[in-house]
Amino acid sequence: MRQYEVMYIVRPDLDEERTKELVEKFRTLVNTNGGEVTSVEPMGKRRLAYEIEKYREGYYVVMKFQGRPETVKELDRVLKITDGILRHLIVREDE
Repeated sequence: MRQYEVMYIVRPDLDEERTKELVEKFRTLVNTNGGEVTSVEPMGKRRLAYEIEKYREGYYVVMKFQGRPETVKELDRVLKITDGILRHLIVREDE
């Protein structure tokens, strides 16, 4: 399995409980698709470099995990269709 890192930005108008639910949803998704989450780092609210969907700030989360390409595809698909996510980026870490 390869090591990956995903950073996603959650809408700032969601309450703290809903934000935690999203973080846990993505952690569970990786685990159920044959991956293993190594760390989750909530970075908190930060100002965006430019406006995204009329938002000037967002709640940043970085999650590192090990998985297969199928795990990454499924995570990418779910991140794209989840309403509370403004942007996301998944990268493979060098070995």
